[in-house]
Amino acid sequence: MEFNMNTNTELSLRPPLIDFHGISMIRHFTDNWENIQNFQARPDDILIATYPKAGTTWVSYILDLLYFGQTDPDRQTSLPIYERVPFLETNFHVFRSGTELAEKLTTTPRLIKTHLPVQLVPKSFWEKDCKVVYVSRNSKDNAVSYFHFDRMNKAHPEPGDWNNFLQRFMDGKMVFGSWYDHVTGWWEKKQTNSNIYYMFYEDMIEDLGRELDRLCSFLGLSPSVEEKERVSVGTQFDNMKNNSMVNYSAIPVMDFKVSPFMRKKNEQFDEDYKKKMKNTTLQFRTVV
Repeated sequence: MEFNMNTNTELSLRPPLIDFHGISMIRHFTDNWENIQNFQARPDDILIATYPKAGTTWVSYILDLLYFGQTDPDRQTSLPIYERVPFLETNFHVFRSGTELAEKLTTTPRLIKTHLPVQLVPKSFWEKDCKVVYVSRNSKDNAVSYFHFDRMNKAHPEPGDWNNFLQRFMDGKMVFGSWYDHVTGWWEKKQTNSNIYYMFYEDMIEDLGRELDRLCSFLGLSPSVEEKERVSVGTQFDNMKNNSMVNYSAIPVMDFKVSPFMRKKNEQFDEDYKKKMKNTTLQFRTVV
């Protein structure tokens, strides 16, 4: 991916939050909306969906290795993850949009990622009965990770201090909206759609081998013991952190001097959580 450094100043200007169909967003994810909604999925596409900072890159890399780690090993060292697994709604103007990158994919299946809440996903993914892998992470760890991400990601609004950020998180005034609505919206959709596989970040931390087996079962894959070991080792935290093809260090908008991309008011938060999650069967654990 080539960056136009002359227009790179656009990426350094932190954008304001906007209201978009009732969801807090930024223009980098809405400017290409017609092409996003008209995106034509294929039946064998796999959509990787998460709320931001819930394990998107981890699962993207796992799937890429499962499908192409042996058949096309060169792609692991020659193509950054954001070209192998395009971020559908991105449109930063200084490089190709997510829809363009996805349309140009020559792989089968095409692996595509999104942070969109379930109601905004392009209809063709449902019409083509595509498989969807959704990854969720408990709210507290998700909020902390999102805070550090926003500190270093100049393409997102200024996070402010932790207390203000946490209040915005509780209020859903985040890019891609409310964590509560996102995780429960996808959970409810899963109840009536067998093509959605709902994963938990905490389960992956606890036993990645077990979760790999479950994921492969959902996808109809039967990797050998050696292949699964290769995937497990390749996607370990330290290996990903030091891999320039998956740690996003090549993107100028990421300021790694502030916070690396990969990184490991309590009573008020707990009360808010109980209130907003009381009517769902979805349950999280904070401590593994």
